[in-house]
Amino acid sequence: MVFEGIVHAYGRDVDTDVIIPARYLTTSDPVELARHAMEDIDADFVRRVQPGDIVVALENFGCGSSREHAPVALRASGVSCVVAASFARIFYRNAINTGLPIVVCPDAAREAHAGDRLRVDLGAGVVENLSQGRRYAAEAFPRFMQDLIDRGGLLPYVKAHMQEA
Repeated sequence: MVFEGIVHAYGRDVDTDVIIPARYLTTSDPVELARHAMEDIDADFVRRVQPGDIVVALENFGCGSSREHAPVALRASGVSCVVAASFARIFYRNAINTGLPIVVCPDAAREAHAGDRLRVDLGAGVVENLSQGRRYAAEAFPRFMQDLIDRGGLLPYVKAHMQEA
């Protein structure tokens, strides 16, 4: 799986309350959640984000509450993946379960700037900053996790495997 897109850069400790504010948790509709993604930290995000773009952040991305709405909102907004120096454990799991690819790559996260173009190869564990001409080693996704992402998350993955059995 390879993703390429423009960077939307954020700092450390980006919590789920700013990824999708609690006032919008009255719905689980991905389209509605996408309309409010990142609005409390970046009011222009929803106007700037394009399909395939990549969110980049420093340490502890997705800290805070355990809401699955946060990765759903990012994915539905068009974000192809998130690259961070580290992720809060519950966000990491929720992202995988909801089909949002995430990549731990501290050097790429620290050196990327808003507007840079990144290419992320999940299988090879490589992040390339095409704007800067830099290449970084990242944690590669195991094949089964790539399959899970390909299918759109845990529930579609399990359903597909049950039908194949």
